[in-house]
Amino acid sequence: MTVGNPRRSAKLQKLHPEGRGAGIMIKLSLPEMNSHLPRCPWPSNDLAIVYHDHEWGTPVHDDRWLFEFLILEGAQAGLSWDTVLVKRENYRKAFAGFDAARVARFDQRKITSLLRNEGLIRNRLKMASAVQNARAFLAVQKEFGSFDRYIWSFVDGYPIVNRWSKRGQVPAKTEVSDAMSKDMKKRGFNFVGSTICYAFMQATGMVNDHLTTCFRHPDYKTRR
Repeated sequence: MTVGNPRRSAKLQKLHPEGRGAGIMIKLSLPEMNSHLPRCPWPSNDLAIVYHDHEWGTPVHDDRWLFEFLILEGAQAGLSWDTVLVKRENYRKAFAGFDAARVARFDQRKITSLLRNEGLIRNRLKMASAVQNARAFLAVQKEFGSFDRYIWSFVDGYPIVNRWSKRGQVPAKTEVSDAMSKDMKKRGFNFVGSTICYAFMQATGMVNDHLTTCFRHPDYKTRR
C-alpha cells in the first residue's frame, strides 16, 4: 500500500492469505502515528486516523476486500463510520472473513444468531441485506469474471482524483454513484443508495476525495 510518509513503521497483520490486494489490515500503535501530518478534518480518533492514513481513498481491486466494504458501508447506513470501525473486527469474525460464498449460504437461523451478537449492528434488515448482497455479488462475479471488473467499470478502471480544498465541497453523491446505485439495485443488491455507493467509492479508492491540503492527496506530494 502506498501512502503518505514512507518513514512510518507500520505493523502489518495479514487478514487474507492472498496479500495486500486481498486486504492487509494495518495496525499502528499511538506512538507510531504522526500527529503533525496535515490530514482531512474528519478523522477524530486514533482508529479513524489510521483508517484515513492507510485505507480511505486507496484503490482496492481484490474481490474479498471489495465485499467487505460493500457490507460495512451498508451496515453504516444512518450511523457514523466510527461506529463501524469499532465493530469491524467483530464483522470479520461473524461474516467468515467476508467470504461472499460462505455468507451467501447463511440461513435464517444464522441471521438470528448474528442479531444476538452485541459486537455487530443488530439491525434485521441490514443483516438480511448482507446475505442477499453476497448472493448478488456472486452473480456479478459469474457474469463479469470478478466484482472488481464490474464495479470499476463505472469509472472506466481509473480513480477519479478530485481537488477539493474544503470539506464542504465534497459531494455526498454524484452522477456516477447514481448510475452505480441504479444498476446494483437492478442486480438485486440492497442498501446501495447513491450516497452509500459514493461512500463505497471513496473507501475503495474509486474516487480520491482527500483534500488538496491532506498528505494523502497527490497534489500535496508533488508540492513536497
